[in-house]
Amino acid sequence: MARIEDYALIGDCVSAALVSRQGSIDWLCWPRFDSGACFAALLGTSDHGHWRIAPDDHAFESSRAYQGPTMILATTYRTSAGAAELIDFLVPGAPEPTLVRIVRGVEGEVAMTSEFIVRFDYGLTVPWVARGPHHELLATAGPTKLVFRTHAHSVGRNMRTLSHFKISAGERMAFVLQCVPSVAEIPRACDPEDALERTRKFWTHWAATCRDDIPWFDAVQRSLLTLKALTFAETGGIVAAPTTSLPEQIGGVRNWDYRFCWLRDSSLTLQALMTAGYWDEAMAWRDWLVRAVAGAPQQAQIMYGVSGERFLDERELAWLPGYEGSKPVRIGNAASNQFQLDVYGEVIDVLYRTGSHLDPHETSFHRKTPPTLQVGLAALEHVEAVWREPDEGIWEVRGPPRHFVHSKLMAWVAFDRAVKGFARFGDRFPVERWRKLRDEIHADICARGFDTKVGAFMQYYGADIVDASVLMAPIVGFLPADDPRIVGTVRAMEKRLIKGGFVLRYEQPDSTTDGLPPGEGAFLACSFWYVDVLVLQGRIEEARAMFERLIGLCNDVGLLAEEYDPAAKRMLGNFPQAFSHIALVNSAYALAEGLKGSSKASVS
Repeated sequence: MARIEDYALIGDCVSAALVSRQGSIDWLCWPRFDSGACFAALLGTSDHGHWRIAPDDHAFESSRAYQGPTMILATTYRTSAGAAELIDFLVPGAPEPTLVRIVRGVEGEVAMTSEFIVRFDYGLTVPWVARGPHHELLATAGPTKLVFRTHAHSVGRNMRTLSHFKISAGERMAFVLQCVPSVAEIPRACDPEDALERTRKFWTHWAATCRDDIPWFDAVQRSLLTLKALTFAETGGIVAAPTTSLPEQIGGVRNWDYRFCWLRDSSLTLQALMTAGYWDEAMAWRDWLVRAVAGAPQQAQIMYGVSGERFLDERELAWLPGYEGSKPVRIGNAASNQFQLDVYGEVIDVLYRTGSHLDPHETSFHRKTPPTLQVGLAALEHVEAVWREPDEGIWEVRGPPRHFVHSKLMAWVAFDRAVKGFARFGDRFPVERWRKLRDEIHADICARGFDTKVGAFMQYYGADIVDASVLMAPIVGFLPADDPRIVGTVRAMEKRLIKGGFVLRYEQPDSTTDGLPPGEGAFLACSFWYVDVLVLQGRIEEARAMFERLIGLCNDVGLLAEEYDPAAKRMLGNFPQAFSHIALVNSAYALAEGLKGSSKASVS
């Protein structure tokens, strides 16, 4: 089985596929990110669905790259007989979801085979396959029909479709797959070369907006392209990852479905998009957020479907053995029903940020549409009522609720941003009440979340566990980075959480920490937060060294998973992970500013 980092992503802002170095599409949920997978070999075997196009000579060598600033993947095969290139892409804006694969002869003559195995419902359902009126193949089961077209000679054998062909230098052989409802008419054939050109223009036009006044531009641009590919175009929602159940520990049970949109990601996502110059995407994300949480604030969830769906019931798929035997495989996410106090701070921070950036003459979000304003005020009222309650926290623990420091910190953010946003309007809003609440929460965190013996803020009130989420304290402005309490917290984390050069989320002495068996890799976003804090503390060269070590983990096409195992030197968790790429972008810009400041200081 391919390692997680051996995959590349192709996407069309509706769905996404993972392609291995061997030219196998092992994961594709169609027609949306959260639909059932029709290729699920990633979590099982080829019998659970895959589409592989590769040379018949199994001794081939392969290399790959995206074609410029696009999501068009080019894999080059070299054999003793010659070389060929496989071009893979999903077509943005197509009338129906469309996947195109073009084989281009580079030199000599290479014998190739396409092995096409469709299994709907995450590898469970074998479709009925028949010929259409124009010799296309129709694979149908339940509500979905796939239409497969190619000029290569194709035969059915053992419930799979094999296409054998030879490709010589200068020749091209195309394969096109489209997805439609099973009751729909067969769609018109797609011109693969025209689709290639349209897809190239879509991505290069979008990528041209990205600010290039920064070191590490290639890594930043690829991260932003990945975020765009993980965006559901119709609503602006951004999924955390296009996959489910890639394990945080090989053989372990920490396997979750990330094909949904988390409120927690909202503020940092917005920061990354706006800093890079993507205002339209930032506002679309803000609007998705407001629509999703509109209604009674006590009913707000921590995550939603890409269109704002609320019911994300979790279930296990017993027929899939899991990635490298990591079971269970889950779809849906039970954490959607948890109470996580910190998400309200994220929502208020987003409204504050978008208000100040959209209107440079104002520093509040009072000019937004009434529903947006009302959503913000209702959220503040709810936080006022519940901030003293324990919750499941940023890490969505499956153990008992606790008074997590990060959760209280984000409750403080909610009232801090409200005070800053509405202060100039005096009696029109209860600014003084919010100010008192902000100060009360601040005092509560400092009194109950700080361990004077350790000299650090801990994971939750009364805990003896260090947690990297507290790194957000200086980032959100709770305390200055040079405050002795923050300095002590960072020192404790450096001593207790940095393993193999990267930052763990929190200490896991036993299952009582989060209700699950201990063991996982280093959560990459935490290491990027550490970079941000080092910058704030003026430790620029240390920050730069850590940042460059982190971007060195990107695979050959610039992608990051959720976690990294420094001992096994491999990626872990769902892939590619939006949160990792968001953190990369934000750290890159923060570090670039830090380097400028350091340079000016040295000159003066």
